[in-house]
Amino acid sequence: MEQADRNETRTLEQVNAETQTDLRQGLLDEIKRLRRFSNRGLWALSLFLLVSTLAWREFWFLPRPEVIIASLGAPPSAQIISIVLVLYTFSAIILSLARMMGNIQHKSSFCHVGYIGVFYLFYYFAQALTDNYWAVFGAGFTILCMESYRIYTFCHQAVAKETEKLAFLDRTGRLPVEEPDPDEGF
Repeated sequence: MEQADRNETRTLEQVNAETQTDLRQGLLDEIKRLRRFSNRGLWALSLFLLVSTLAWREFWFLPRPEVIIASLGAPPSAQIISIVLVLYTFSAIILSLARMMGNIQHKSSFCHVGYIGVFYLFYYFAQALTDNYWAVFGAGFTILCMESYRIYTFCHQAVAKETEKLAFLDRTGRLPVEEPDPDEGF
């Protein structure tokens, strides 16, 4: 009878050790994922710099604006494009600040590169890229730097929380009890 109890105890200890190892590995994987994700803003900024370089070279691989205008019709005026660029810039900054204040994880950096790239194209087809290049570059760089900072700080805070959980797991053999978020209500 004692032998059966010992076997049962060993089995429970082995299960507990395996569970603790699985929890530890899960936390380490999450920390690794968050550290990789924290670089997402920098990758988007790098892609933006590549698109900006192509715009600086006046999109040498695209057909001339006259060819596009002949097939699609006249583009909007540079003034209208500028107004939309200003609206987009302020909207993107406000949205990014709201996400930062709410500590919301959002993977939107690459879509901003696409939106800014479209502004480069609009100015290119309106034959006003030379005059407005720096406005688009400044807007895009500002938005993407803010997004990069937001993503980095979100990931840095999440890594700190996961590291605390890992230390608690190593000390006690279990995960800490999750406290309810006071911002979420009941």
